[in-house]
Amino acid sequence: MERKGNSMNVITFGEIMGRLAPEGNRRFSQAMPGTVSMSFAGAEANVAVSVALLGGESAYCTVLPKHAVAEACLCSVRALGVDTSRIIRSDHGRLGLYYLETGANQRSSNVIYDRSGSSLAIMPPEQYDWDVILNSFSWLHLTGITPSLSRNAAQATQDAAETAKKYGMTVSMDLNFRKKLWAWNPPVPARELAEKTLRKILPSVDLVIANESDCADVLGIHAQNSDTEKGNIDIRHYPAVAQEVVQQFPNIQKVAITLRESISATHNNWGGMLYDARKNEAFFAPLDTDGNYKPYEIRAIVDRVGAGDSFGAALIFALTTDELSDSVTAIRFAAASSCLAHSISGDFNYVTRSEVESLMAGDTSGRVKR
Repeated sequence: MERKGNSMNVITFGEIMGRLAPEGNRRFSQAMPGTVSMSFAGAEANVAVSVALLGGESAYCTVLPKHAVAEACLCSVRALGVDTSRIIRSDHGRLGLYYLETGANQRSSNVIYDRSGSSLAIMPPEQYDWDVILNSFSWLHLTGITPSLSRNAAQATQDAAETAKKYGMTVSMDLNFRKKLWAWNPPVPARELAEKTLRKILPSVDLVIANESDCADVLGIHAQNSDTEKGNIDIRHYPAVAQEVVQQFPNIQKVAITLRESISATHNNWGGMLYDARKNEAFFAPLDTDGNYKPYEIRAIVDRVGAGDSFGAALIFALTTDELSDSVTAIRFAAASSCLAHSISGDFNYVTRSEVESLMAGDTSGRVKR
């Protein structure tokens, strides 16, 4: 991944939605009839916002209907420093929604999707002028969520990736397997459809980002001695997972994997690995004073939704910032930023670069800063 100058400007593509959630850890049956909060969220928008809040230059491309709620959605992203000039407004479709019940202790969080017929899902792929949309950008970020929405969205994502590579851009993709969403070709099971679709896109990708189970779900590559359903992971085998990804797709230069051990809904251990294919070396973070992997212990999670996006955003920001771009520093920065995201309500990671660097330096006390 060759960088140009001191930084690279990033554009992301994907769907943004309204997020509806009861306050705190209440269930919908408790909160309704009554009040729920609405914010805006979507994996690719989350990345664009986080890059901007960390101090980078980012833009976001999506499709939104022409009404006041969609306008509020656009303004919320733009207010956080993201270039929204590539957002397309459509007379067709709707704003997608998702509903979230935030779990606690041994009760899991639950997501309910309501995205069928969204403006992005129904937009014909030929309506995107990728030569114009991607002009002047150096990095394109995609996820496996948008291709899950419809055949049109899958083709648009593939077209974006191929156009980006034509112009020498760096392309990153978070595999982000969402079983509930892969339903646009009903005879084909979700995992099979995801694999078939994403294997067409991955030949254009330079950096793959995944969680503990994405490589298994999408590519059939399993980490030995790990059971993500039980929150058990054996990091010794994750470099082999990354090596197999690169073996299948030699164009991929780096593979990043988030390492989550789920003790309960509100207690997770968290870290990450970055594999550099050129060096054939894997780097882990965080580390103890002896240089051994020691995950962050997050014992009072406020909101874990969007944490993976904050990891990807921080990694991209680090890799495109000279003083953070070496693999050791980049994965430390990504792990620290996404650790802090667990303390933020909502999908957007409202943390600053200085806060991330403070955690990297060992400031884990949470004391009031006066």
